[in-house]
Amino acid sequence: MLYNLFFELRHHFILFNLLRYITFRSMAAFLTAFIIGMILGPIFIKKFRELGAGQSIREDGPASHQVKSGTPTMGGIFIIISVIISSLLWTIYNYYVFVVLFSIIGFAGIGFYDDFLKVTKRNSKGVKAKLKLLFQILVSVIIFLMLYFDPFEKFSLSFFIPFYNKPLFYWPLLLGIVFYVFTMVAFSNATNLSDGLDGLAAGMSIFLIIPFGIIAYVIGNVVAADYLKFIYIPGAGEISVILASFIGGLAAFLWYNVHPAEIFMGDTGSLSIGGMIATIAIILKQEVLLLIAGFMFVIETLSVVIQTSYFKYTKKKFGEGKRIFLMAPIHHHFEKKGWKETQVVIRFWIISALCALISLTTLKLR
Repeated sequence: MLYNLFFELRHHFILFNLLRYITFRSMAAFLTAFIIGMILGPIFIKKFRELGAGQSIREDGPASHQVKSGTPTMGGIFIIISVIISSLLWTIYNYYVFVVLFSIIGFAGIGFYDDFLKVTKRNSKGVKAKLKLLFQILVSVIIFLMLYFDPFEKFSLSFFIPFYNKPLFYWPLLLGIVFYVFTMVAFSNATNLSDGLDGLAAGMSIFLIIPFGIIAYVIGNVVAADYLKFIYIPGAGEISVILASFIGGLAAFLWYNVHPAEIFMGDTGSLSIGGMIATIAIILKQEVLLLIAGFMFVIETLSVVIQTSYFKYTKKKFGEGKRIFLMAPIHHHFEKKGWKETQVVIRFWIISALCALISLTTLKLR
């Protein structure tokens, strides 16, 4: 918006020339989202307390978590508001911008409905699992159709792997739909499962977003893409502005979410983060990079899958369910082992930062 309003005035005021640079607009988007989030945070916390919009805690969770019962939730709302406003102000509008914003709003809508039911019913169940999954699939299919029928740029069903600069293969249409929908649904759930400790999901998400922001800039720049052996996707650079906005919104949220948390993001925030980053990975043809940069999210998800599968298997075979982990997701396992909550969070952040750095090596090793 600001580009459209003021860029033509650069001949009269040279500072407006900065609006042409994605790097400048990304920094401005980060600061804008951060400031908006810092302003909205206390307002939402106070309002949610007045409304009694508090988090319900799992009865089978760590005993230390019971004191968190009643902490305001749905903090993802002010993250989303700050990201949307900042993105609309600082991006140069194109089709990818609106697809990514739709992914944020679509998955946030599912999360908000789930959070709303949890708050009003005063339990930790929310939307029934099958219905929630159906909503996620529906939003994912819509996003795929938006990309596939892109009126400006032909969508490729190519599949790339890191460290190799050519497509490994091309998806048949039906398999492609399944793969892309699965990627969005799986990763939105992965970020959701990781939102169980103060600051955990928000901090890991920032480390996840950074490499995708850099790669989006490279892929959207014809010179950089050619030099670093990436495919060039016109307009993809604007995605880095949105991601910078998201980092700003998450940083502001983290200010109030670090231990002891004053507010939780809820499914409103966690589902939107995962759905958005998966959508961007699909646009950039960097789906495998999700497994590297988002390694800790993958581990969190696998711990739940392994725990549930093993419990069902042993119950069917021996009549009594057994567990591999003391509790899943795996961050609770380490709590049960005696780690303090802050120790788990910071150690998971460190590993996430290392994974982000490893993923960035794909910029040169291709």
